[in-house]
Amino acid sequence: MRNRLTPAAKPADELQARVRRKEQTRQNLMQAALALVGNGSSFTALGIREITREAGVVPTAFYRHFKTTDELGLALVEEAGLTLRRLLREARQASLPGEDMIRHSVNVFINYLKQHHLEWRFISSERSGGSPALRNAIRNEITHFTNEMASDLRSLNIFPKLTGTSLLLICSVVVTLMMNSAVDFLDLKPEQPMIEREMQDNFVKQIVMVFLGAAHWEEVPTGSLQDEISGRQ
Repeated sequence: MRNRLTPAAKPADELQARVRRKEQTRQNLMQAALALVGNGSSFTALGIREITREAGVVPTAFYRHFKTTDELGLALVEEAGLTLRRLLREARQASLPGEDMIRHSVNVFINYLKQHHLEWRFISSERSGGSPALRNAIRNEITHFTNEMASDLRSLNIFPKLTGTSLLLICSVVVTLMMNSAVDFLDLKPEQPMIEREMQDNFVKQIVMVFLGAAHWEEVPTGSLQDEISGRQ
């Protein structure tokens, strides 16, 4: 019986091996592009031959995974954003009180930057200087970060008096702080632990200040603000 099953099992094993090799090649291409960007190359200037040479594959292998370099860049943005969003959601849902939740989230963010510094150097540079497709993809990821944070804060009953629109604005401010701080943390050298702690503490304080402001924010009924402004003129 075992001998009869062996031929059937062998093609399945070979198929799984091909799938693993294909996925490994895809990852090699993505890591090659990141390595080139990390060495000072502009992603938008990278050529397919340059990427495949760095990855150790022939140029035709590129087209089995991506149609263009922009498509490769979109995959990098999606992968980096998806992983960090998951980690931050887990940090927020750890049932830690107030500032502890903020500090824990900041720690998760900074540790992720250290472990995936190439991905976030790429995202930071392409956020303002990349192709329209990549800039749009990064804006979409920022929107996902904002929406997920607002959803978590709402489910945790934090800022219960804020409208959904105001809560999204608060979360947008925090996510913007996060994105803007990424480059500063990435530029830190390993031998600068005191500076890192100071930057981390300042980052936590900035978020606490935003949250304190949100906690004391009073919603203004539609039209009231314009009436108040007109009355002062």
